Amino acid sequence: MLARAIEETGLPTSAIVLIKEQVERVKPPRALFVPFPFGFALGKPDDPEFQHKVLAASLDLFKSTSAPVLAEFP
Repeated sequence: MLARAIEETGLPTSAIVLIKEQVERVKPPRALFVPFPFGFALGKPDDPEFQHKVLAASLDLFKSTSAPVLAEFP
């Protein structure tokens, strides 16, 4: 996966994913599963407050000291 190659250069990555089963197989370094429809990885359009919550949850994965990390958005 591309995220692993980028991490090898020293740049941390975090993914927002829509298909939990796929990310469980691929095991990227950090991933946030969101239960939204395809095309809406950050939630509903025109809801910047909620979208910022999704982005903040994804960025919070950088605090983890172990990898891989798969978190679920509440």
